[in-house]
Amino acid sequence: MNQENTGAAAQLDARARDFSVLFSSTPRGARLARLLAAEQLCSWGLPWEVAAQIVAELAANAATHGRLPGRSFRLALHVDGRTLRIEVTDTRGDRRPVRREPGAEDEGGRGLLLVAALADRWGVADDRFPRKIVWAELDLAAPEPGPPCSGGTGGQ
Repeated sequence: MNQENTGAAAQLDARARDFSVLFSSTPRGARLARLLAAEQLCSWGLPWEVAAQIVAELAANAATHGRLPGRSFRLALHVDGRTLRIEVTDTRGDRRPVRREPGAEDEGGRGLLLVAALADRWGVADDRFPRKIVWAELDLAAPEPGPPCSGGTGGQ
């Protein structure tokens, strides 16, 4: 393979590590975001369980608190070296997420606590008005052989 072809192959691999999709700002859209994120990460051979939980929380927040009628939210996954970055962009830049300690009787309010516990880093960034990006990063370990992405685990 010549130098030019080697560069093209490396560039193709780099593009294969970016994923971005718009979803409806509904519970169904949030659920679909989680499922597609898990499938995409699995197809890349990356651990998907923790990332899928983070996507579920961020997408649910976008569909609940970042919702404007007729507007979608965007899920983006980026892998750079050994870091997976999850970004959820919604159209409510005026509503910044706040991590809080819910009371024992509260039915909600634990999503960002879960994201903070699972992610290595997370935060909020401004995007072009009126959008905001809530992001989380996971440090990826070297891949280990594991169970398949879909289907049963066999025997049990």
